[in-house]
Amino acid sequence: MNFKFKIIHTCPHTGARAGELYTPHGVVKTPVFMPVGTKATVKALSPQELKEVGAQIVLANNYHLYLRPGAELVFEAGGLHKFMNWDRPILTDSGGFQVFSLGKLRTITETGVHFKSHLDGSKHFFSPTIAMQSQRNLGANICMAFDHCSEYGIDYTGARQAMERTIRWLDECSKVQLQSHQILFPIVQGNMFLDLRLQSLKQTIPYAKCGIAIGGLSVGEPRSVMNEMLDAMQPHYPVDMPRYFMGLGNPEGLLQAVVRGIDMCDCVLPTRIARNGTAFSSKGKIIVKNSKYKSDFSTLDPNCDCYTCQNFSKAYLRHLFNVDEILGGRLVSLHNIRYLTNLMSQLRQSIVDNNTLEFVQEQLKIKNFE
Repeated sequence: MNFKFKIIHTCPHTGARAGELYTPHGVVKTPVFMPVGTKATVKALSPQELKEVGAQIVLANNYHLYLRPGAELVFEAGGLHKFMNWDRPILTDSGGFQVFSLGKLRTITETGVHFKSHLDGSKHFFSPTIAMQSQRNLGANICMAFDHCSEYGIDYTGARQAMERTIRWLDECSKVQLQSHQILFPIVQGNMFLDLRLQSLKQTIPYAKCGIAIGGLSVGEPRSVMNEMLDAMQPHYPVDMPRYFMGLGNPEGLLQAVVRGIDMCDCVLPTRIARNGTAFSSKGKIIVKNSKYKSDFSTLDPNCDCYTCQNFSKAYLRHLFNVDEILGGRLVSLHNIRYLTNLMSQLRQSIVDNNTLEFVQEQLKIKNFE
């Protein structure tokens, strides 16, 4: 097996870890933020630009690529790495979250999910086996198990049923033979119920070979509830593999997760808000479209080394958004991803230096951090 996780250092005060995840397409230094390239591209950015801002690994989505252009076509192209010209590690989400988000367009059964495409209404079916076979064709290094992510606010019975179904489906996923450069990450569910979370974690661990994922959090619950779930699970994770928090991408959330033992996070948030003119910065969030930046010739963040901050002012960026030029979204997307990759790099160094708590507390003082 070409996968291995090595812990470089663990912060004695928090349990935060600095590690290295070895894959057939390179080493990922953790903790890491992973940009999301849903349809085999991180919106508006080239692979070279992603490398320049420090992206070590990117995500793609099985559901969207299954519909267009089709996993078989990607396989014919030589897999996602060749298709999108990305020679570093790739992770594919199984599509479970997207399918369950379709609401009235899907019907859940014990064998899988019948759903209608959000594009044209065509009918499809995902079983755990089909979802894994599709990911096998896509060829990403890390393939996520097909799980049942229950919605926030569901009652205990519904959460338990979804969690138990996830375990049964995980067993089916584990029987699909992947390519030699691929590995399966199982997913812990249980919604906002501590006993279900711990039961799910216990039953999921036997299927984890070099990584385990936490799903169904950061879906609308209060931050205190998210932290409570992470605190409860932290003592029970396997020590020798990375823990992946699915769908987390705001700066405070990343910091709160890492100090609770999380190693990997992803989210569409940094590029999504960038396309709407919102930037992260060491001074807090900046909505660059606001009128107060009309004559502001300073950069988004004087502490940032990205191409955007080295070359353009807030006034120019505001102008781009106001005249609907796509360059505005591109430049802020570059900055936001660089901000998060740099934040995680600094966090990693704080772990090695045993001052993680001090670093996190200082970061959390930033106003409007979310």
